[in-house]
Amino acid sequence: KNMSDAMAILHKLQTGLDVNVKFTGVRVFEYTPECIVFDLLDIPLYHGWLVDPQVADIVKAVGNCSYNQLVEKIISCKQSDNSELVSEGFVAEQFLNNTATQLTYHGLCELTSAVQEGELCVFFRNNHFSTMTKYKGQLYLLVTDQGFLTEEKVVWESLHNVDGDGNFCDSEFHLRPPSDPETVYRGQQDQIDQDYLMALSLQQEQQNQEINWEQIPEGISDLELAKKLQEEEDRRASQYYQEQEQAAAQVQVQGAASPASGRQSGSNERKRKEPREKEREKEKNSCVLL
Repeated sequence: KNMSDAMAILHKLQTGLDVNVKFTGVRVFEYTPECIVFDLLDIPLYHGWLVDPQVADIVKAVGNCSYNQLVEKIISCKQSDNSELVSEGFVAEQFLNNTATQLTYHGLCELTSAVQEGELCVFFRNNHFSTMTKYKGQLYLLVTDQGFLTEEKVVWESLHNVDGDGNFCDSEFHLRPPSDPETVYRGQQDQIDQDYLMALSLQQEQQNQEINWEQIPEGISDLELAKKLQEEEDRRASQYYQEQEQAAAQVQVQGAASPASGRQSGSNERKRKEPREKEREKEKNSCVLL
């Protein structure tokens, strides 16, 4: 049953998995079918968005709620006539606002204690999954942002504060600062924009062309199911890239358009040069929509 449930949600890896944190422990998540994938593959899943147990009013306001439940509780409390509930909702809302980075120092301390030396695991923060490990007592995240594409020596980033300004290291965990911080920053912003646009596109495609898993025969073998999943994945990928190529082609045509493009006059020499000039104009003005 677990294997069947896990196979049924693998296609969701394109757009992201439904993970809902609870604020009481670094390994505590609200159970969703998507969590089965991590369980079956024996991949530890962590987060660091914890309430400090020493702050009693926040502990009371948040309780054992998951993130989604806490948001609903805040809305309910703010609409209540009970002043105590209104105050509790305000405290909970302040907690979410003050920890918008989805990592607290208490959570960071708990992470450092919970993750084993040399362990490879997944760290969830700000709707992203990152590969995390621990080396000589220090947590590191695998660097995957597009801004580091040309930084061959930058492999890991230390996770030692909640602000996200860690130290960059190579594969041996030796300090390796980026050669051009400004280029890296622009690349990171581009990566965020591309991630968002890609997620929107894939999510819309998934909603329009969702596989009807209820119609799959119960007796289907794992091999047949895997083939069906691969065929669907290939079809979606092909359609997606065709759409991107068409969009890019339209932009190039619009960018190369000229008011005098309909004229027929001119010498043969000029006619021979026009294609090259138009090609340069296309390269200058073209862009790819993701």
